[in-house]
Amino acid sequence: MRELVFDLPNEKQDRVMCSNAKHIGFGGARGGGKSWMVQTKSVLLCLEYPGIRICIVRRTFPQLEENHINVMRPMLKDVADYNQQKRRFSFPNGSSIKYNYCRNDADTENFQGQEYDVIFIDEATQLSEDQIKKIGATCRGTNGLPKRIYYTCNPGGQGHEFIKRIFIDREYLPTERPEDYEFVQSLLSDNEALMREDPDYQAYLEGLPDKLKRAWLYGEWDIFEGQFFEEFQKVPNRSLCEAAGISQKEALARQMYTHVIEPFEIPPTWPIYRSFDFGYAKPFSCDWWAVDYDGRAYLIGQLYGCTQTPNEGVKWHPDKIFSEIARIEREHRWLKGKAITGVADPSIWDKSRGESINDFAVKQGVYFTPGDNARLPGWMQVHYRMAFDESGRPRMYFFNTCKQAIRTVPLLMYSETDTEDLDTTQEDHFADSMRYFCMSRPVEPVRIYRKAERGPDPLNLYDSLM
Repeated sequence: MRELVFDLPNEKQDRVMCSNAKHIGFGGARGGGKSWMVQTKSVLLCLEYPGIRICIVRRTFPQLEENHINVMRPMLKDVADYNQQKRRFSFPNGSSIKYNYCRNDADTENFQGQEYDVIFIDEATQLSEDQIKKIGATCRGTNGLPKRIYYTCNPGGQGHEFIKRIFIDREYLPTERPEDYEFVQSLLSDNEALMREDPDYQAYLEGLPDKLKRAWLYGEWDIFEGQFFEEFQKVPNRSLCEAAGISQKEALARQMYTHVIEPFEIPPTWPIYRSFDFGYAKPFSCDWWAVDYDGRAYLIGQLYGCTQTPNEGVKWHPDKIFSEIARIEREHRWLKGKAITGVADPSIWDKSRGESINDFAVKQGVYFTPGDNARLPGWMQVHYRMAFDESGRPRMYFFNTCKQAIRTVPLLMYSETDTEDLDTTQEDHFADSMRYFCMSRPVEPVRIYRKAERGPDPLNLYDSLM
């Protein structure tokens, strides 16, 4: 067997390759050297551990061929035998690298009964959470060899929410141990080899539309293709800050180019409003908004009925929901003693099956008026409030304590069947509540007026009048 020679990894690749975590995420932007890491690490493992079983997964087989198999075949010539029918490299020491794809849910059946010591899920956000978990379930065995799953990933795709939760937000279920997860952010600037060999690639990324540039160049996980509320910013927009000539830290201090801010004490003279979207098997969302003297709205509090599983409701009876809302409004210093106006989905007045949902609210002293449920005008009102005006401020802010609103809004996508509406199969319950509030206090679109430079008046009429 001939001797293999590998290039030295960059700092980020080295961190990934040396990690001992069970689940290791790597990426976040284009050109970060993810494919090299997958290929090099898988071969090194095969050489180090006789009999180790490795699987490299991608969404389609043509992607596997182009990005890995066609690259690794010349690399492993006279080192390992490749069986094209089985899509597998076999090493003399009994180690192997298997290539598998998962284009849809039916393809997960190909993983049944399989056991692998190490799995590389390449471009993991292209797969769904369910597909990723079914593939991950094959990472098992009693041979004493390391058991790890590597996820290379960029923002966007059907697995975006899951990958973002476990690696970026680090929010874990009771069955998940935080110490098992490590994420290494990799940017184009970390890949010195690519920057040296293709210096024009950075210029290409910098020339992309703002949304794609932020995802592909900066690796921002709160923006991606198909995002419904693409205006929404958890941190000050980098591009807008650069255009305004201020730092992101300064913009945050001035509440510019962001929608998420630190809570502050609400002045007692500001009115408070309540919006509500009912849910039982799905989450419910009750939200409290304060409005300042300029008409800017602030989401100051939230009661969100969700289990630790996204988009799964706590199944509270309506009486319990409204009794908890009433208790909060009696006790919270910003809410108690206020004459709070509430707006809700008109469907809670439905009496076709007996008592309406609203009847239970009235019993607890929680009062609503029917919200305007027009979807497209409602979404436009949300867009109008999220837009930044000439001062760099939106007309809607979220206190950073309202975590469920901040979690769900960036993940919502456009519908594939109604291109102007939101995909209602997602966790859109807070978004609906927000829409009812915005429709109850409509605003005009942001109009940014700039003074036009006045040239010399050829008739001198203006100057003579002055």
